[in-house]
Amino acid sequence: MPLNLITDVAGIAVGHATDLALGSGVTAIVFENGATASVSVRGGATAGRDLAVLDPDATHDRVEAIVLSGGSGYGLDAGGGAQAALRAQGRGLAFAGIRLPVVPTAILFDLLNGGAKDWGRFSPYRDLGFAATEAALGGVFALGSVGAGTGATTATLKGGLGSASAFTSSGHCVGAIVAVNAIGTATIGDGPHFWAAPFEIGVEFGGLGLPSVFDTRLRTKGGAPTPATTIALVATDAALSKVQARRLAIMADDGLARAIHPAHAPNDGDTVFAASTGLRPIGDPIRELTELGHVAGMVLARAIARAVFEATSLPYPPGLACWRDRFGAVRGS
Repeated sequence: MPLNLITDVAGIAVGHATDLALGSGVTAIVFENGATASVSVRGGATAGRDLAVLDPDATHDRVEAIVLSGGSGYGLDAGGGAQAALRAQGRGLAFAGIRLPVVPTAILFDLLNGGAKDWGRFSPYRDLGFAATEAALGGVFALGSVGAGTGATTATLKGGLGSASAFTSSGHCVGAIVAVNAIGTATIGDGPHFWAAPFEIGVEFGGLGLPSVFDTRLRTKGGAPTPATTIALVATDAALSKVQARRLAIMADDGLARAIHPAHAPNDGDTVFAASTGLRPIGDPIRELTELGHVAGMVLARAIARAVFEATSLPYPPGLACWRDRFGAVRGS
């Protein structure tokens, strides 16, 4: 029975490391047998680790895991922690007995959310990355204010970590996982309705549909476009090349723009990875890749709404209210 999570894609495990006192965390997505991956980077203020290896022109075509982290530039240490955990498991490229796992990492800016950021000489993100990787399991995992979504916010509501999945007409599974820390909003105006409502399945984020009137005025954090970033991974069991994975990432990135307004802003670091576990061959590459990208965009939009819907507020100022605290009385049934 599908779980409506990225772990519906066979061969994928997810682990979180959450530090509520820090107001931040890390999420590791580990591929049981590695994956072919690429990335779409459309934000204006992106920071990442090992992103160049995902370019279709780059020689290496296998990654062991992908890490999503809070902490802004400090969070890039999380990739090293994940790499250490995977090396201890005997994972990665072999060089004369030395293992080198490739772990692309993307970060979001959550340094101003009120958490205890005075960590001393070294940031805690290497240890958080190690712990998240060690905790990675298939099946059900937590959504909301956990892992990379712990300290995430949007312009009007607490952000968080979300996931969703769907299947193509050929039976390929497509899943998404996202940490929503947006300059803009996932909801319309000051109301409870999500921009992603047209793509909702059941009542996965309240079942409210769309409002009768759309408020399209710009809303940004603190009334100004402060640093933010939404970081995501879409994955499929369809066997794709790195070139095809890049196209999947680009098409999935459109789902981010459907679910967050505005997206890809100058101070955003919006980054969307795409990965193929390669467990199911594809037939017509053009037709099937087109459908995979179509489904991936909708799945990512749904995962973004679920992230905000499932979030909880941090237990200290200046924490934003979460969707459930502000709108819980109008939830669909």
